[in-house]
Amino acid sequence: MGLIKIFSGEEILAVSLKEKLEEADINVVIRNNNQANVLPSIQTAKAVELFIQEIDYGKAHPVIEEFRLSI
Repeated sequence: MGLIKIFSGEEILAVSLKEKLEEADINVVIRNNNQANVLPSIQTAKAVELFIQEIDYGKAHPVIEEFRLSI
C-alpha cells in the first residue's frame, strides 16, 4: 500500500484538515514545496499537499467530506 493525496491547497486549510485527521488517529504526511525562504525574490507560493496511507482512506473519508463541506 502507498500514500494517496487527499488535499492540495492553502497551508492554513491543510493544517486544519491535518489536525482533524490526527484527532481520528490517522497519520498524515504534509508536503510543502514553498521555496520562498530559499529564493526570497521569487514569490511562488505553491499548494500544500496532504497524503495518507491508502488503507486509512475508508476511515478518513467522512472526516475529509465534513471538512470540505465546512469550507
